[in-house]
Amino acid sequence: MQSELVQKIVALRRHFHENPELSNREFKTAEKIEAHLRSLDMEVQTDIAITGVVGILKGNRPGKVLALRADIDALPVTERTDIPFKSNVRTTFRGVETGVMHACGHDTHIAILMGVAEVLSKNRDFPGTIKFIFQPAEEGAPPGEEGGAELMVKEGVLKNPDVDAIF
Repeated sequence: MQSELVQKIVALRRHFHENPELSNREFKTAEKIEAHLRSLDMEVQTDIAITGVVGILKGNRPGKVLALRADIDALPVTERTDIPFKSNVRTTFRGVETGVMHACGHDTHIAILMGVAEVLSKNRDFPGTIKFIFQPAEEGAPPGEEGGAELMVKEGVLKNPDVDAIF
């Protein structure tokens, strides 16, 4: 199983790397995350801070609420590698045509947190609740828009259930 999970996480990372989306535009990324969390029989909240996704996993005993967070946005950077899963996504950013890529590792952050969610969902023998927070716009919201952690907090991501600690 462990090797299957590793293969799944690598495939997820490559998918997100090949299909990056800029801040507040992570619509397909959010859909894939949501589908994965729902497949794990988790409560899922969407449309938080535009494209944020939260999965709530309850352990089988009462306890504290732990949040685990990953950022999901990419940067307006053209990828210059020869890897088979390189990003060929192009966009116009601030009036300039550019590539889009996960230059800061957010593709890895997403895949790892999805893997952690999968492992923990199969063993709920823990006290408390885990909130999996997939945060958009970590690199900053586009001009004239709100986004990122500030908007997620403003919209109550750390409430209901109230988070005791976040990593």
